[in-house]
Amino acid sequence: MLELLNNPISTCSQKVRLTLHEKGLAFTDTKIDFRKKEHLTAEYLALNPDGVVPTLLHDGQPVLDSSVIMEYLDEVFPDIPLSPPTPLGRAKMRKWLRFIEEVPTAAIRIPSFNKVFIRHRRDLSEAELAADTETRTLRRTFYAEMGREGFSDARLDESIQRLRETVERMDRTLAEAEWLCGDHLTLADLCVVPTIDRMRDLRLAAVWEGRENFERWWQAVQARPAFAQTYTPGSRVSDIYEDLKEPA
Repeated sequence: MLELLNNPISTCSQKVRLTLHEKGLAFTDTKIDFRKKEHLTAEYLALNPDGVVPTLLHDGQPVLDSSVIMEYLDEVFPDIPLSPPTPLGRAKMRKWLRFIEEVPTAAIRIPSFNKVFIRHRRDLSEAELAADTETRTLRRTFYAEMGREGFSDARLDESIQRLRETVERMDRTLAEAEWLCGDHLTLADLCVVPTIDRMRDLRLAAVWEGRENFERWWQAVQARPAFAQTYTPGSRVSDIYEDLKEPA
């Protein structure tokens, strides 16, 4: 009934997998191989013309965009709710969702590509680089700016500052509540978890050092069964690229 076309190291895929596991929903986990560009095949683009993951198939019908998928799952399968019960509470949650999509979700792409994914473009010829960029549909401008050498130091510094601002905002909110939207875990928490985990994976955890409210939240997130179910071996960039592993 539910099939998730996704990639293990995709942060957008991870937030949907977190949602599925928190809600206890069975699903077919279909891996899309980035190195083979399976997300850019005609078959995949027929389902998702943006050429990104994840795509949810519910009884064969595609649901697109990771945050939309999260809300869809919570609406269609309400038994374990991950949204506040009141309209005002849901409005506050959606404000968090929009902020997370606009600020940290976008910001984490810069260090992710500079430290990890740019290596697959450095040895391409000019023609190959142009062809690779042209295939990127939704992210064509992003790839054009990245080129083969990555984003500028100024862009990287800006992205780290945006991530720092996110942690600071979360820390202030968490001084008054257990979770971002009150006393219960919601989609807002799940939406930002993959960005935080990627920050740690890229050795950016110093950003939240000394933020006690944030650190308490982060420990609580990692203790949830859904976290372990989502972050299985191979789900982090440091699982794949030896140079990113923490020294022994």
